[in-house]
Amino acid sequence: MSKLHERLAAYPADALGGIRRGIEKEGLRVLPTGGLALTPHPLALGSALTHPLITTDYSESQLELITGAHKGVLACLDELTEVHQFVHRTLKDSGGELLWASSMPCGLPTDETIPIGRYGSSNVGRAKSVYRMGLGHRYGRRMQTISGIHYNWSLPGVTSEQYFSLIRNFRRHAFVLLYLFGASPALCPCFVEGRQHGLQQMEGGSALYLPHATSLRMGRLGYQSDAQATLAVSYNGLTGYANSLHEALTKPYPAYETVGVRNPGGDYNQLGTSLLQIENEFYGTIRPKRTVRTGERPLHALRERGVEYVEVRLMDLDPFVPVGITASTMRLLDVFLLHCLLSDSPPDTPAEIAELKQNQHLTAERGRESGLHLTRNGQSVLLTDWGSEVLAACEPLAAALDATHGTGDYSAALRDARALMAAPERTPSARVLDHITQQHHHSFESFARQQSIAARDALLGLPWSDAQQARYMAMAAESIAAQKAIEAADTLPFEEWREQYMAVKELG
Repeated sequence: MSKLHERLAAYPADALGGIRRGIEKEGLRVLPTGGLALTPHPLALGSALTHPLITTDYSESQLELITGAHKGVLACLDELTEVHQFVHRTLKDSGGELLWASSMPCGLPTDETIPIGRYGSSNVGRAKSVYRMGLGHRYGRRMQTISGIHYNWSLPGVTSEQYFSLIRNFRRHAFVLLYLFGASPALCPCFVEGRQHGLQQMEGGSALYLPHATSLRMGRLGYQSDAQATLAVSYNGLTGYANSLHEALTKPYPAYETVGVRNPGGDYNQLGTSLLQIENEFYGTIRPKRTVRTGERPLHALRERGVEYVEVRLMDLDPFVPVGITASTMRLLDVFLLHCLLSDSPPDTPAEIAELKQNQHLTAERGRESGLHLTRNGQSVLLTDWGSEVLAACEPLAAALDATHGTGDYSAALRDARALMAAPERTPSARVLDHITQQHHHSFESFARQQSIAARDALLGLPWSDAQQARYMAMAAESIAAQKAIEAADTLPFEEWREQYMAVKELG
């Protein structure tokens, strides 16, 4: 019996049935013409500060739809679908805006015209906007309009140490997910205007692309930061991880000191001048997470109470499905994460961390290239060979999840993934390029707009009851009342509040 089988046997079936997953899905509000909607967050959707299911991410124009943590894949997907239905009905009634179906953004205005998220006049609401202002100064606003799906995942009884073991393996094998599910091989030229980009222009069209790219979102043009590249974060345990984040949150960074916390007119540029303003600024393909208490810093929560779940951050929106992700993809993620948890996971090293970053960039930009090699422990290995090896090792885990849920769906999802390893032309990224060239005259914007319209029409066509409408309207009203209560309860001037929140002692 292999070690993986032994570890699997240690989990009773009811424990595997305790896996919980939740989704956070970002998407831009766009005009019917395909340009970014510059309107405020629709009041009918509720308060972006306090609504439990509907908020905004970076921009006022960037919705984030959130599900609870569910024991069933379909229950999670049903909730995500229902939230989408309410959003689309609301947008239809307020000017016909669409929800953009692609991870890479729509037609963007000039950088400074992209509106940052607004959360009202409370100290916590103002801090959220100031943080976003800081991101704009640090990385530009365009980069922040990239959208994706975050998959939150937990299993009962898993310790912080085991979650970090999972995270190390996830980072080693993340290329598999980029290859299988990357869906951003092309983008609108407006996204890289004035930047060096190395992309190719589609002949006779307006799209920029790389012929074998899987996910430009996760490549050098996406969520990347030269400043953060100086961060050597280790995932060998909670203490080391927390210490490296602590340093990034407290050590002043010269370029950001030059920007300053406030401008000469007294307006805020950013929350602080350290390498990271707050914990959420740290970009990674996966993060250890813990639910925070009111006013608590995330790092403090992690140090005090340990890891509660992991947040997978590298999934592109699937532009071919109305809500951006399928049940089959979610099941494959469950199997993959279980494999990461139960497989041997040696400590990472600076050399391996550098290797993994290079593997990520290669897969993002050239993942479907025939004969592409990655590096594993200093040795060159064929991406498809390594990927096939990882997926083959997942078989007993898919079978165990099938047995737990009385289904064959997990094994079917794994079979599909294994078939894709040998058929790069069937991957989502290849299909996106195929659609752009064959059906949209080489225009990324035309493709993504058409998929956005199709998604809206499919969701508006689903049954929707008066009771559902009433429940969502009540939730919106409650969230607006909750925001007003927070604003009324504030006593400190913002600067005093900011200094307290950013104090080193708050990090634990």
